[in-house]
Order: sequence, then C-alpha cells, then structure tokens
Amino acid sequence: MVRRDLVEELSRAIGALRLDHPVRVAVDGVGAAGKTLLADEIAEALERSGRPVIRAGVDGFHHPREVRHRLGPLSPRGYYEDSFDYTAVVSCLLLPLGPGGTLRYRTATYDFRIEAPVEAPELSATPDAVLMFDGIFLLRPELGRHWDFRVFVEASFDTTLKRALTRDVALFGTPEAVRERYTTRYIPGEEMYLRRVRPRERADVVVENDDPADPGLTWRREASVNTIGA
Repeated sequence: MVRRDLVEELSRAIGALRLDHPVRVAVDGVGAAGKTLLADEIAEALERSGRPVIRAGVDGFHHPREVRHRLGPLSPRGYYEDSFDYTAVVSCLLLPLGPGGTLRYRTATYDFRIEAPVEAPELSATPDAVLMFDGIFLLRPELGRHWDFRVFVEASFDTTLKRALTRDVALFGTPEAVRERYTTRYIPGEEMYLRRVRPRERADVVVENDDPADPGLTWRREASVNTIGA
C-alpha cells in the first residue's frame, strides 16, 4: 500500500469521529516500530483538513529512574511494569480531554533524558480537537478504556532491532549497548506485553510497518468509539 494512501485513510477515519470532547487516539506498538512518525503524519493530515491536533507521547510520562530501575536496569518485568506513570497520563490528558472533562491538559510530566520533572504549562483544548498520542504499552488496562481510536503499529523484532541499532546509539553510546538493552530488557518486556494484553486484537486498525514505504493496513473493526474497555 502506498504510504500516503494509508495516512490519508487513517486521517479520514479519525477525522470522521465527532464527539462532544476531543478524540483521543492511541498509536501503540513496540519500540522502533514507527509509531512517532506515523502519528506525526496523521496529525499533519488532520491539520491540513482544519482539525485542531494535540501531539503528545508516553515518553513525556516516564517514572524517575529509581522507580523505572527498581528491579534492575535490564529487567524486562521492570520495563513493562515500572517505566511510565499511567496515573499522570490519565489525570493530565485522558480525563481532561474525555467525556465531561475540563479541556485543560498537560502533555508531559517528566523528562527521562535529564531525569527531572517537566513544568509543562496547562493548555486549553477545543472539543473538536484530536489527541494523537504515541508510545509503547498504550492498550494495557490502565489506559485502554480511555481511548476513542486505537492504532497498533506492527513490526518484527528483527526489524525493530535493526532500526534501534541506528537510531539509539546517541542515547546509549555504542551499538553493543543498544543491542544489550533491547535484547535483555526491551524486547522481552514487549513480548510480555504482547502476551498479556494482546494489543493487536484490541486495536481498531493494525499497520504492518516492516517496510514503511509499503505498509499494510488491516481493519480490526469499523471505526467506532470506545469499543474496547480495560
């Protein structure tokens, strides 16, 4: 499928959702699957159509290192259970932008790169806005019922590791350090998520993204609102 057509199809489906509050879209997938780029592309298409867009991601809601690494810096279980502050995601974004919400929201609470809280300003949304939120583990029970539309970006672990070995060297220092982090902590933790939550089955649509230039698109169900709970 031509990528441009995929982005247009998804943006039309999301843009067709009209609620009495912002449409909250999860772009889920394992690390380096291509979530952020796809969310950016859909956001740009929605904005071209005149729809207000709020961009945020789970990386803005990390726990501090002492929480993230309480089971050790290479623990897969720690990666799955302790990486993110889901209470903050819900209270800062998903509830304010949901039914009966205040429309006052924040897009981040913690910067893991400098290990410090983020003093993100409180912003105001309009009811016709779309929240495009990307990240890993987004369809787990703590967040699942709050989404109005769910995209799962799928790529093999062979593919994502190859991407990470190029993308994440600046973050971890060397290709060897990247490989160790992914094979010891990230991929086993993501396998835990895939087994426990089965996000592909919870998604409204699955994007097969091993080849970003020629992605696949599988609709799991008709575009609808809150079809899946926690």
